[in-house]
Amino acid sequence: MNTSATPASFPVQFDACTIERLSTSGPRYTSYPTADRFTAGFRYGDFLEALANVKMRGPRGPLSLYVHIPFCDTVCYYCGCNKIVTRDRTKAAVYLSYLKQEIEMQGKLFAGMHQVDQLHFGGGTPTYLSDRQMDDLMAHLRRHFAFAPDHAGEYSIEIDPRTVSPERVQALRRQGFNRISLGVQDFDPDVQQAVNRIQPEEETLAVMQAARNAGFRSISIDLIYGLPKQTLETMKQTIAKVVAASPDRISLYNYAHMPHLFKPQRRISEDDLPSPQVKLDMLAMCIGLLTQAGYVYIGMDHFAKPDDDLAVAQRQGRLHRNFQGYSTHADADLVALGVSAISLVGNTYSQNEKTLDAYYEQLELGRLPVARGIRLNTDDLLRRHVIQQLMCNFELAVASLEQAYPIRFDQYFAKELAQLKALEADGLVSYDGAWLSVTKKGRLLIRNICMVFDRYLGMPREAQAQDAVQPLRFSRTI
Repeated sequence: MNTSATPASFPVQFDACTIERLSTSGPRYTSYPTADRFTAGFRYGDFLEALANVKMRGPRGPLSLYVHIPFCDTVCYYCGCNKIVTRDRTKAAVYLSYLKQEIEMQGKLFAGMHQVDQLHFGGGTPTYLSDRQMDDLMAHLRRHFAFAPDHAGEYSIEIDPRTVSPERVQALRRQGFNRISLGVQDFDPDVQQAVNRIQPEEETLAVMQAARNAGFRSISIDLIYGLPKQTLETMKQTIAKVVAASPDRISLYNYAHMPHLFKPQRRISEDDLPSPQVKLDMLAMCIGLLTQAGYVYIGMDHFAKPDDDLAVAQRQGRLHRNFQGYSTHADADLVALGVSAISLVGNTYSQNEKTLDAYYEQLELGRLPVARGIRLNTDDLLRRHVIQQLMCNFELAVASLEQAYPIRFDQYFAKELAQLKALEADGLVSYDGAWLSVTKKGRLLIRNICMVFDRYLGMPREAQAQDAVQPLRFSRTI
């Protein structure tokens, strides 16, 4: 996109030269510190200590639950999620027996403390579970946690439209879900063939209509740009079909091709991938088409209708970012259930065991399956606040930060402000002593800007905990 031709109303400004020069590997900041900084020294006892500290502080806000269902019927070649591809349904039955044990243990620990007003089922494919299994699981959750009423709570589930019928959608609504997220990725048949995800457009639209008929409050669609066989024209056609379908939220993810980390991606021919320049043109085109259709660019890869809760929360300065992306629940402790799931309780992060065998073993011993985690110190909390504000609102009020923490911003972040000078010279940020603001040109490179405040990036290994997880090989920032 020619930046000189970018209309003033456009939410971002594209500068291909700057993007090409600055694009690097970096975190998505769904947490800070990032998950690669969790250590194996943080275990079950540390989680209990964190929970005890939460109880000591008295009444708390609402609770958020995340439930991880790792199973899928088939493998999508682009996928980098923690999943188990199997058609052996007995594995899900075994998993559910252990998951219900973890739910019961966590329910006892949090009894009388919180009311759940947010629930999210992710995976894998949560609808891998049968209707009967989901009925049983939801009933079990409600036995052990107190849920806000339907009109007040946000209860969402990710679905693969290929795995549900209109009748199953009705059942999901009856089971208590009121928000639904559909994995679509691309409507083009050639692209679907290239990533092993054949999903007819009519099937997806039928599921969306069924969700509306069932009374779901919100429908979201996930798309990916940069997939094999994608072109500007095919992407334009997919966006047109999505706009016509009128979901409430749209996520537009950048495909990160890392076959060295994710084996299914080795089945994708690199010759079929669009070039970096075409990918950037795709992103520019998609943002333009979606904003012209009335969607608000929330940030990173999220769009929402102006009256959607995300857009409202951003306008009111209440937007938050967690492991599920952007959220409206900034004040909630997050209890994550299932293999590999990550909790946020008090000032700690904790991650469950990543393999089924290790997850089952801990539960058989009567322990929560916490494998690693981290306790945030004051510096972590301060930097997390800065990164959250920039990621969610594209600006930071210095006076507000100094009221919340006993620091002088210019002194505490003198090194970081010096590093920001280069980004300021590139027109990505501005700083006047009172506000640190991200420009339209800087919004696409928000991860680069936040990386300036990440104390752990570039830290010598000997300065880190000996049991820290090896650093992740992050995706490109754009």
